[in-house]
Amino acid sequence: MTLENALTGVTDQVRDALPSELFAVLEADRRRAAGTKFAEVGAEIEDFELPGADGVPAKLGELVADGPAVLVFYRGQWCPYCNLTLRTYQRELLPELAKLGAALVAISPQRPDGALPDLAFPVLSDVGSTVARGLGLGYPVSDVVREAMVTLGTDLEQVNGTWELVHPAVVVVDRDRVIRFIDVHPDFATRTEPERILEAVRSL
Repeated sequence: MTLENALTGVTDQVRDALPSELFAVLEADRRRAAGTKFAEVGAEIEDFELPGADGVPAKLGELVADGPAVLVFYRGQWCPYCNLTLRTYQRELLPELAKLGAALVAISPQRPDGALPDLAFPVLSDVGSTVARGLGLGYPVSDVVREAMVTLGTDLEQVNGTWELVHPAVVVVDRDRVIRFIDVHPDFATRTEPERILEAVRSL
């Protein structure tokens, strides 16, 4: 099963579980036009340091010291699409990246004081979406979506400290911190297939 098929299954489950009016709000939000210029291949990312979910900070320069890094920007642990994607990457991507000498890192705007994700690769907290906004990935949540999320029990003010989210994205960065691959998903119910990421890393 592809990641796309699995994510479609999540959408079906969400549709069945939510009141129709709330599902319609979220469905409209994920199908909106991004209207944002994202970072492009060839751009250099400034070195950054972010706290880890386990309390250990990490710098981009350290992550790419021995090879490229795959940076996975995701919305948060509360997002079922993100959880499925990260588990898929751990199962299908992490072992292959290790063979290629590449690091896998997940980054979200969540505060680092939440529950520790059950993942075998670093999970970093980009509080305030500083790094994400530098890549064009951060955006404010609309009032109607904010109301729907609060109704569903997700208060981003508590989780992130701000009502801002990030477009899910995969960014492959080489040892010089230059973007060699970037795939952004304004439709948060879609994500980058593992094989596409591996192809990008193998091409370096």
